[in-house]
Amino acid sequence: MALIDNGVYVHGRRVETPKNLDETYRSLDAHGGIAWIGLYRPSPQEVASVAREFDLHPLAVEDALSGHQRSKVERYGDTLFAVLRPARYRDEQESIEFGELHLFVGPDFVVTIRHAESPDLAAVRRRMEAHPELLAMGPEAVFYAILDEVVDGYEPIVTGLLNDIDEIEDQLFGDSDDDALSRRIYELSREVINFQRAVHPLAGMLEWLRRGSEKYRIDEELQRSLRDVLDHVIRVNERVDSFRAILENALTVQSALVARRQSDASLAQNDEIKKISSWAAIIFAPTLVGTVYGMNFDVMPELHWVHGYPMAIGAMAAFAVALFGVFKYKKWL
Repeated sequence: MALIDNGVYVHGRRVETPKNLDETYRSLDAHGGIAWIGLYRPSPQEVASVAREFDLHPLAVEDALSGHQRSKVERYGDTLFAVLRPARYRDEQESIEFGELHLFVGPDFVVTIRHAESPDLAAVRRRMEAHPELLAMGPEAVFYAILDEVVDGYEPIVTGLLNDIDEIEDQLFGDSDDDALSRRIYELSREVINFQRAVHPLAGMLEWLRRGSEKYRIDEELQRSLRDVLDHVIRVNERVDSFRAILENALTVQSALVARRQSDASLAQNDEIKKISSWAAIIFAPTLVGTVYGMNFDVMPELHWVHGYPMAIGAMAAFAVALFGVFKYKKWL
């Protein structure tokens, strides 16, 4: 069912739990108070019904139906429309799973449209119902409570990212597979960037809401709650910015270390090639002399000379010793 939870509240206490949207509208007309409607992946017809009843702006309704929006808040007359990006961290996969939450907040209603499992708005509703004095402050109190829940959900993500970054720093100068570590750093950097896109707009949104608090006569206690949420968002933003900088530096260091290891390996390989080439040249010189005088010709210079053999052996030895000395001097051997 798209209608997950639905209640009509008067003075902060639930007076009705309508079974469908039409009953909600009738109950709100009968009792007054506020309606808090929770929808999960509603159909276009259900969203259209809510839009007609509460006179929601077509552009906001279109955004709610299409989804895939960035975090934002907009005001259409006396109705606020907000898009939030709740998230949770999947530690084993080292990835962040994002949801999408749309809120319509009017003088006597709050409509939440979820496109993912998180956040757990049932927990927010239970907490608010346990403190009727908060619910009695109106729809803005519900809105701020949901904001607080979404922002609190970012804290485990920050902790998870921090743990993974600590592991990467330990691996960076350890004995680890270069390709696997580079890939891990890159993929974690991508998750941090996506997290930034979800969190960064919140500071501007909350500051905009704070500036409009007096104009729209928001309760002073709610203003304090809003400032507390804003402080929390600023801290999360600062941590995420530092994570991105650390990962960028880690990727740079990892690239430098890989290049150095490859250079060391290349130098070692060059040394081996020099040694092999040197010994090949030393062996080649006497082989050349022996090959020339080993050919089956009767007429050759010095072939029948009595000193020919000792001279050939001496030439071979002289060539070998001379080449050995040259290569040793050049540190090839």
